[in-house]
Amino acid sequence: MIGTKGAQTSARLVESMLELIQARGYSGTGLNTVVEHARAPKGSLYFHFPEGKEALGEKAVELAAERFRALVVESALEPGSPGDVVRRVIGVLGGMLTDSDFQLGCPVSVVTLEMGAQSERLRDACANAFGSWIDPLAEYLVAQGHPASAARTLATAVVSTVEGAMILSRAQRSAEPLRCAADVIAALLDHPLTGERLS
Repeated sequence: MIGTKGAQTSARLVESMLELIQARGYSGTGLNTVVEHARAPKGSLYFHFPEGKEALGEKAVELAAERFRALVVESALEPGSPGDVVRRVIGVLGGMLTDSDFQLGCPVSVVTLEMGAQSERLRDACANAFGSWIDPLAEYLVAQGHPASAARTLATAVVSTVEGAMILSRAQRSAEPLRCAADVIAALLDHPLTGERLS
């Protein structure tokens, strides 16, 4: 059993891997750089992650998924329409982009694009991450009165649109694509006939 100090070291390594993937990409992140960034003892990486970079990358994707899912769930607890919820989530993502001077993107999309065809383990981790965002959003939309089949379709479209807008915002160094996505998604989710049309 790993003690508290070991758990803290492991957590720092995962956190560092996540931050470096966001800034440099998965392929551009070397394990020595991760150890230095985490200020971890030499040899600690293979002690905690004996399967190497893929295992660490998988944990970083899981951490990113967990944080974004929490953001969606917390936003849904605040008052407002489904469109308001999505605007809050996109507002946080837009703030992250602008605060980092458009250097930090979504690590899950980065890993998917770089490694999806090369590593089944990482592709599965990314697919699970996206699913963990779609599921609570779909559940929320059902609670708001959308039919289950329509809610799943809408939730998938929302996540897909936001991911695309994040990439476009980084390329253009502007939060405008995210703002446009927020406007369109809010109108879509709050339209009274949306559920009927998609069911």
